[in-house]
Amino acid sequence: MKTYRAGVIGLGRMGSTFDDEMTRGGSLFLPYCHAPSYHAAPNVELVAGADIHDEQAAIFGERWGLASDHLYSDYREMLDKERLDLVSVCTTARLRPVIVQDVARAGVKAIWAEKPISLSLKEADDMVEVCREHGVALAVNCARRWNPFFSEARRLIDEGQLGDILQVTVYTECGLSHNGSHAIDVLRYMAGGDAQWVFGEMESDEAAAGDNDLQGNGYMVFDNDVRAYLRSTICGAASWEVDVIGTAGRIRSLNNSEEFELIQMVPDIGSSKNTPAKIPFPMPARIQGMGLTIVADLINAIETGEPPKCSGEDARAALEIAIGLRESHRLGGVKVDLPLADRSLRILSLEISGDSLPARIRRLQASA
Repeated sequence: MKTYRAGVIGLGRMGSTFDDEMTRGGSLFLPYCHAPSYHAAPNVELVAGADIHDEQAAIFGERWGLASDHLYSDYREMLDKERLDLVSVCTTARLRPVIVQDVARAGVKAIWAEKPISLSLKEADDMVEVCREHGVALAVNCARRWNPFFSEARRLIDEGQLGDILQVTVYTECGLSHNGSHAIDVLRYMAGGDAQWVFGEMESDEAAAGDNDLQGNGYMVFDNDVRAYLRSTICGAASWEVDVIGTAGRIRSLNNSEEFELIQMVPDIGSSKNTPAKIPFPMPARIQGMGLTIVADLINAIETGEPPKCSGEDARAALEIAIGLRESHRLGGVKVDLPLADRSLRILSLEISGDSLPARIRRLQASA
């Protein structure tokens, strides 16, 4: 079995220690974030990390047993010296597009980047094109694509057990770019197609007029005739729900993936009609850490040329839908066709707020 050499750029929570914060079970299965997934994968060796903040690099080295000569303040030096196959890019989205392109040009085989893919459509276009040009697989961490229950839902859809998919609805209170990248991506995953046009209503005219991340609601029409709805404004009792309705069945994911329901049409005794009935959702026999699933998917992309489950193109499509929904409101409540012609359009994801100094470093400095 070939061993792949892995490195991480951006050594904060998602790059390194997010899993250490998990104290109870839920919708995530560990290992989940980047470093622990590489560390646990049987055919991967975590060999290096890069971060401009020495404090984060020191914590990373101690946590994963890496000597100081494998920790870098300049990621380009790491790329030159370490002969990496897999590289994670866990920096702020403000820096991510340039770093991903530099990594792709450095000869790595696959990149696992955090979400959202970028701030603007032009940046996303450049990332996708450079990775394609250099034959580098790009996966973006909209992780519900690798969740075993959403994978099972997709299998049921592909096998026709829900009939023709009519509608997908997602409820989650969030910014359209930040956690909205998860919401829109899982909506696309369940719809199984590409959005042709969208109609959106944002939280306010003032929010829609600017480029900052914002909450909103929207309607999407897909090229396979699926219709979809997103509510990312306040959702009340519907906290992170996904509802997939077909002609012969229905799947609901409740409470941020902690519960899945399967409803299928069955013969109604004494009637010529069918009636909806809840049946057990198929449970995986073994649940693998989602990070291990992602790493295996990246390696499969390297070895077969198949795209990762959430590719750069998928992540770009999620950003484009988010921007299209905002543009619909900004233009006075009109139908907006996709793809968007103006590639300079952007949303400044909530994740870049205060990104000149990571939250962990701020906490360390405050405690000192």
